[in-house]
Amino acid sequence: MISEILNMNGYGLYVWSSFMFTLLSFGTLYFVTKIQLNKELKKFEVKFKNLDIDKAEIAKKQETCRGILSSTSTSKI
Repeated sequence: MISEILNMNGYGLYVWSSFMFTLLSFGTLYFVTKIQLNKELKKFEVKFKNLDIDKAEIAKKQETCRGILSSTSTSKI
């Protein structure tokens, strides 16, 4: 029974190798994206950590910064 599943009428080697390649590709893509996101979050925190209160208020009013702040605040929950 298990050998039939693994063999798949002679196509098992192709199917299982394709499955493993796809799984490895998705895993690699996930980890690369996660690493890049963490780098960008650190850059953002460094850039806005040392702002004056007045400059921070101006930055919050900018549309681009509001979009970034709203997306980062929901992802940390």
